[in-house]
Amino acid sequence: MAQHEPLNAQCFVKKEFHPIFVGDNNPQLLYVCKVSPDISSRHPRIMHSHGELVELVLIYSGESDYLIHDKKCTVRAGDLLIYNSGVVHDEMSGPDSLLGFITIAVGGLHMPGLREHALIPDDAGFLFPTGHNFEDIRQLLELMFRNLSEQEPDAEAFCNSLMHALLRKVLTVVQEHTGTMQKEAALSDADEPNILGHRVKDFIDQNYTQPITLQTIAEALHTSPYYMSHVFKEMSGYSPIQYLLRRRIGEAQTLLITTDYSITDIAGMVGYDTQSYFNMQFTKHVGMPPKKFRQNYIVAEKEKQTRVRKPRAKKNENRQ
Repeated sequence: MAQHEPLNAQCFVKKEFHPIFVGDNNPQLLYVCKVSPDISSRHPRIMHSHGELVELVLIYSGESDYLIHDKKCTVRAGDLLIYNSGVVHDEMSGPDSLLGFITIAVGGLHMPGLREHALIPDDAGFLFPTGHNFEDIRQLLELMFRNLSEQEPDAEAFCNSLMHALLRKVLTVVQEHTGTMQKEAALSDADEPNILGHRVKDFIDQNYTQPITLQTIAEALHTSPYYMSHVFKEMSGYSPIQYLLRRRIGEAQTLLITTDYSITDIAGMVGYDTQSYFNMQFTKHVGMPPKKFRQNYIVAEKEKQTRVRKPRAKKNENRQ
């Protein structure tokens, strides 16, 4: 008598679950961005933060050093980065360490017990290995990007539903792992040098649009410029002035690709008195002038090759 293999064709939902995206917690997908290693070299993004949104980044190839908040770390294929609003991050991939990654931005998050525009607690970390969850997360992101970039019917509604499923999976990853960076640094965060380093960072983040110098930072924090510079570089990998410059240029990049402000206006908004000096510093850090950087992103959007995002805001809307 012939034996038959079991079908294994049906699975049941065995556990009751409680929805977390209810009431005021109504996440909305804002954009999806897929960047291949060659694209990342042509469209480098440096130090910046995001306002009213949460950004998730899945690294699918390569390895590189990052500065996230106030910690240096190495990210590699399989890692998931979670940036709550306001988290400063510096993507430092270069010619020898190019990354491939997929990014989504989510607005409208108001998770129970957390501040607005935060997916996870601020002290939970930023860097999470996805392990066996990598393929599930990547496939969800790829499906979202393909539907939006190819303008499939009802792509926005479909992808927003996929985003809800993705966030559920991401929260599972977070529960399985503690933030690698924070776990390694927890014992030293309360040391006096680290406290000073955090104060320097906070001061620059709050005042980078102002004409500050190394001396004015030191005077504001009642410390010596030399000691302050040494401590901050040990913590971040940058001198205070290098950090200040990258902070300005990174925020200028965000304004260039998300608003219609003129380059002259943007130069003034991030702390430069003249557009010519801003152009020089931007080109030095990014590898191309601001006008070309903006044009490259616009072309990429029109060709549906690298980025799908909300339309750029009108100039008068951003002045309100």
